[in-house]
Amino acid sequence: MIKENTKAPIFKLPSTNKKEYSLKESIGNYVIIYFYPKDDTPGCTIETNDFNKLLPKFKKLNCEILGISKDNLKSHNKFKDKYKIKFDLLADEELKVLKKYKVWGKKKFMGREFMGIIRSTYLIDKKGKILKVWDKVKVKDHAKEVLKTLQNIIKK
Repeated sequence: MIKENTKAPIFKLPSTNKKEYSLKESIGNYVIIYFYPKDDTPGCTIETNDFNKLLPKFKKLNCEILGISKDNLKSHNKFKDKYKIKFDLLADEELKVLKKYKVWGKKKFMGREFMGIIRSTYLIDKKGKILKVWDKVKVKDHAKEVLKTLQNIIKK
């Protein structure tokens, strides 16, 4: 995991908005980047829908939300259309950003080990610094917790 209070690694990735997204574009806003294992799977769908429901509240706080997985844009677009997701999903098929953010690693499931995305969320401030990291995220109420954390940071 990348540590809190360090500079967020800058990256560019293809986005569902048909452009290449660069983290540099978001300087001046808060950014939530959540890394998730796979489009249209139970946990990832819950997490994505929860962020989608809370999107207006995040937007009021000048906060963008971005989801990143290793799925391709075709998969992301299908997922986005199916659930009417109102924020962009980024495709990291080459695992470059996943590795930069140290969310690609060994996982265990039903007694076997394999490499995969460790569900994680990063809150980045307006200057590009990582304010908060959630690793090994449990999806239930995660988006609410992220929103509450951002609200508390802004109140200070």
